[in-house]
Amino acid sequence: MITTHQANQPQILVVDDEASNLQLLRHILQDHYRLLFAKDGPRALELARAEQPQLILLDVMMPGMTGYETCRHLKANPLTANIPVIFVTALSDTDDEVIGFEAGAVDYITKPVSPPIVRARVRNHLSLVGVDELKKTRLEIVQRLGLAAEFKDNETGLHVIRMSHYARILGLAIGMTEAEAEDLLHAAPMHDVGKIGIPDNILRKPGPLDAEEWKVMQSHASIGGDIIGRHPHGMLAMAYDVAVTHHEKWDGSGYPNGLQGEEIPLVGRIVAIADVFDALTSARPYKAAWPVEKAIDHMLAQRDKHFEGRLVDIFIKQMPALLEVKQRWAEH
Repeated sequence: MITTHQANQPQILVVDDEASNLQLLRHILQDHYRLLFAKDGPRALELARAEQPQLILLDVMMPGMTGYETCRHLKANPLTANIPVIFVTALSDTDDEVIGFEAGAVDYITKPVSPPIVRARVRNHLSLVGVDELKKTRLEIVQRLGLAAEFKDNETGLHVIRMSHYARILGLAIGMTEAEAEDLLHAAPMHDVGKIGIPDNILRKPGPLDAEEWKVMQSHASIGGDIIGRHPHGMLAMAYDVAVTHHEKWDGSGYPNGLQGEEIPLVGRIVAIADVFDALTSARPYKAAWPVEKAIDHMLAQRDKHFEGRLVDIFIKQMPALLEVKQRWAEH
């Protein structure tokens, strides 16, 4: 019977055709981890799919399916591709290590194994797994908070998906790194999170808003900043800038702070374009979807007024990629 303490321990799959090697690794690791054992590649693949261990220690020289082949199969299957693999092997030549890394391994431990080295390598790689899982969890929370704002505003949630991909495409086109564009992809869905703080009678009013109601509606940009908070760097810092500034306009006529030109953070200028393009080309309860050509004409007319002209021109040049996103995430 597995105790609560054991259930909270990371699970490791150990694969070796020699029983003595399995026993040695059991002795080294059993006090801190839950262990699974396999004596060949096919059984290892079966256990990896079924049990989803956090780490695999894999022998190389096994009869039938070698460790290299087993690793390639693991990396080819979406269910097991993200499980880190450490080769434990007597092969220590540089060429052997290169083959292992090309197969998808993250590390090598040479036999005969040293217990302190095994424990240290396992601990280090499991800590990296924990960091990745924390990042994924944080991204999911951020994305779902963005979707919550859209559902409150009678949106389907597809709007935030489309406009965030539009923003990423534009970011890459103007020279953002892949990492920066990926952060923007995840920050952009937070642009209207402040609508959570807008009363429903204003947010869902079927007719035009009066002056006082419009003032309340405009406050969603500042509310969004309050919800996200200030952060020194990273995706959440970007999300703050997006939420607060995506309704600012290049000519200074936007809100909430009347910023002008490059006073507006770049990510705010990018998301403004992506957000408006999707709003124009999507059907709403109060309007039909505009044809893409009409939306482009409008954006060109707003060069250096609502939008930074340089970004408008680059955005339009990306239209084939943008239309692929629009088709993939179309409303049904």
